[in-house]
Amino acid sequence: MNYLIIEDEAHNAGLLQSIVEKTLPIATSLCVLPTVQESVEWLENHPAPDVIFMDIRLADGLSFEIFNQVKIISPVIFTTAYDEYALQAFKVYGAAYLLKPIEKDELKEALDKISHFRPRLLEEEVSAIMEMFRTRQKTYKSRFLLHYKDTYKVVLLEEIDYVCLVNKNVYFNLIDRTSIAVPFTLEELEEQLDPQFFFRVNRQFILHINSIDSIHKYFNDKAKIYLKRDPQTEVIVSRIKMPQFKLWLDR
Repeated sequence: MNYLIIEDEAHNAGLLQSIVEKTLPIATSLCVLPTVQESVEWLENHPAPDVIFMDIRLADGLSFEIFNQVKIISPVIFTTAYDEYALQAFKVYGAAYLLKPIEKDELKEALDKISHFRPRLLEEEVSAIMEMFRTRQKTYKSRFLLHYKDTYKVVLLEEIDYVCLVNKNVYFNLIDRTSIAVPFTLEELEEQLDPQFFFRVNRQFILHINSIDSIHKYFNDKAKIYLKRDPQTEVIVSRIKMPQFKLWLDR
């Protein structure tokens, strides 16, 4: 079996490859593609893989947009961190999906599913799933109740300057220049923080729009951000995040 991974987080793609190799040692990884555009170009110029693992949110948009630009005849297993409400779409239309973080048993179950049922979704079903993701109503957090020393602390959304990952621990850096550890991963916080105000610029930082002092061009089509309240901290926007980052700034 040969497979294609469409995923914009290199770490997640590596984990998926590792799990596939443990489940199917003879499987061959063809390529890892981080954007809608690169995926369309690859699919137009290569034979169809035996299976495609497709993340929902890519650096330049939702992966469903790929279906609008190229005919996909391979079975697709979606990988997603979305909540159960959004996953109703996959269940209704019988699509195979893996909920992050991906487990070996769940991957095997998804592979079994696509081998026993029709190999791909119909065009109208893909459109219906895409519409549900785009129009679903979501409530974002307005405050967090956190452990702080021997007590609890309520942190309001407007108090958060930026979020960072340091030595495998995640912290809220507040506008009063203090910081507090939080019991969430950056991936979990991406789903809880309102994207109107917060954006994940790389694997280490989620920034509030008001935390940014200035933005400068950087090599390899990246950008360097200087923070208002923490100018010594270097924040680089990864190349694959740049298109989405520009759209977020220009809302």
